Amino acid sequence: MKTVQVLGTGCPKCQSVAENAKQAIEALACDAQVEKVTQLADIAKFGVMSTPALAVDGKVKAAGRVPTVDEIKGWLSE
Repeated sequence: MKTVQVLGTGCPKCQSVAENAKQAIEALACDAQVEKVTQLADIAKFGVMSTPALAVDGKVKAAGRVPTVDEIKGWLSE
């Protein structure tokens, strides 16, 4: 099972990232879960300086922007 981490404090853009991740998981029907990381200290552990960000299995794939559903699908398929 893959873990998709949405890194952010809960702003509207962070919510968009989480929604796009859920849509990508549903579209691929893959075994994955979305985890929200909201504490700044935990976000910093990923080396992210700009939110929203998205990581797949602990590897940051996007930071400072909202990735598209198609981008996330590609990362989940790797």
